[in-house]
Amino acid sequence: MMGRSKERFQAFVNNRWLVFVAAMWIQSCAGVGYIFGSISPVIKSSLNYNQRQLSRLGVAKDLGDSVGFLAGSLSEILPLWGALLVGALLNLIGYGWVWLIVTGRLPVLPLWAMCVLIFVGNNGETYFNTAALVSCVQNFPKSRGPVVGILKGFAGLSGAILTQIYTMINFPDQASLIFMVAVGPAMVVIALMFIIRPVGGHRQVRPSDGLSFTFIYSVCLLLAAYLMGVMLLEDLVSVSHALVTVFTLILFFLLFIPIVIPIVLSFCEEPRCPAEEVLLPKAEQQEAGKSEKDGQEQEVIFSEVEDEKPKEVDLLPASERQKRIAQLQVKLFQAAAEGAVRVKRRRGPHRGEDFTLMQALIKADFWLIFFSLLLGSGSGLTVIDNLGQMSQSLGYDNTHIFVSMISIWNFLGRVGGGYFSEIIVRDHAYPRPVAIAVAQLVMAFGHVFFAMGWTGAMYIGTLLIGLGYGAHWAIVPAAASELFGLKKFGALYNFLTLANPAGSLVFSGVIASSIYDREAEKQAQQHHIQPLISGSILSGMFAQDEPLKCEGSVCFFLTSMIMSGFCVIAAVLSMILVYRTRTVYAHLYGKSHT
Repeated sequence: MMGRSKERFQAFVNNRWLVFVAAMWIQSCAGVGYIFGSISPVIKSSLNYNQRQLSRLGVAKDLGDSVGFLAGSLSEILPLWGALLVGALLNLIGYGWVWLIVTGRLPVLPLWAMCVLIFVGNNGETYFNTAALVSCVQNFPKSRGPVVGILKGFAGLSGAILTQIYTMINFPDQASLIFMVAVGPAMVVIALMFIIRPVGGHRQVRPSDGLSFTFIYSVCLLLAAYLMGVMLLEDLVSVSHALVTVFTLILFFLLFIPIVIPIVLSFCEEPRCPAEEVLLPKAEQQEAGKSEKDGQEQEVIFSEVEDEKPKEVDLLPASERQKRIAQLQVKLFQAAAEGAVRVKRRRGPHRGEDFTLMQALIKADFWLIFFSLLLGSGSGLTVIDNLGQMSQSLGYDNTHIFVSMISIWNFLGRVGGGYFSEIIVRDHAYPRPVAIAVAQLVMAFGHVFFAMGWTGAMYIGTLLIGLGYGAHWAIVPAAASELFGLKKFGALYNFLTLANPAGSLVFSGVIASSIYDREAEKQAQQHHIQPLISGSILSGMFAQDEPLKCEGSVCFFLTSMIMSGFCVIAAVLSMILVYRTRTVYAHLYGKSHT
């Protein structure tokens, strides 16, 4: 009896669903960057910063979120628990030091040093993301879309989750939120870091996996709806602390529910021999047991098959296509053995195989993904960064509702993007980037709503932009892992994330701010707010320091139309990628139809 219990416990510890649930928990507190808007006021007031200085801290935060080269490199050298530990220490040191300065326990540092601390604290998030995604994508190699979508979705929700916990604890001062951001994620990550690892998940396939994913999706939808309701209720109505505590306990319950899946699979179901996910075509599997030399020869022969097969073969049904490819491969083996064919040696991996970052950087497909992501997600981040000013210009006083709403839509976009893109590749063997193109067209319509400023446009625009922006971060990592392999996925993913701050820097920092200031100056001149030439020099100096404010849809009309155009261009780039990768996806997923 004891032996059987020990065996079941060991199965539980090595269950890929346990790794996935632990990664969800880490992600649910890892997105500390999303809570920066809540901690920036106390930093501003405590250190007497102006808006420009605070904006520089915001740029440091964005860079910390996205510069993940070191995280990607360390995840290849260190075990994943080591990378998670480094991330936890960075988070603790960066934000912990900021908390000590804000509360007066340490002397105030120059602005550049504060930027470094914010960068370091936020950079820990890249280690959490990398470890969670690398382990789970390797454990669920044929369910990458749902896995990435769910994990990135929880990262997007972490700001709302941390805010709710802070509200429940009811700290005496706002600076305590910085302390919670420094200590909370580090504690959770250190507690779970030994669980996050590859456990040979492709050998743990069960018939119940589809039902398990459905259960996880149901929890995600319930969690999103619950948080939306709680945030709106707390924002619109005065709620007692006892009720806030009840709300937070229910939130914890919803977060803990998914642990039921690995418990049931390990302790309640009878042990069985799980199927192994087939990652290679049958023609390649038949040769897998041969010697290393034979394996190398087969790899070269298969490369020759790709060059020699007629194009119409890819259009055949999956069973017929594999049959024709197998016949062609046999002929090439015979011809190569007889010396009739001189087989070309490959000069690097093909699409769908393992690339290093340097090998990927010379591929057109990689740059199509990068620039499509830059234009699409960059335009979405521009809206997120300027949402407060956009809502104020259209006459809305309470901007927090739109910030809360876009975080929920962002979460649902990530979860839904992973789900629907998986249907595209699983059921139709069609390239996943087509889902990116759809998301970008949805965003193009969202930008048009913002530009027009119609009644209710803020609500519809927030919905469309949130869904489209979130979908990018579920679909792009999954597509990158399919096209460029899993071996160096950490480095590839962290390079692609650079598209986000690059797009935001140009679109928000240059285009949106310049157009807004120009329109605000026009309105100031029309209303004679600027000092007249005949006015005193002293009054002119004071007027120049006053921030200009723009009202009406004209403030962001041109910016939104430009963003809409960028989204259309991004969709075109995504469709070019779809055209170029049809063969790869037919090869990876075509066997699903047999």
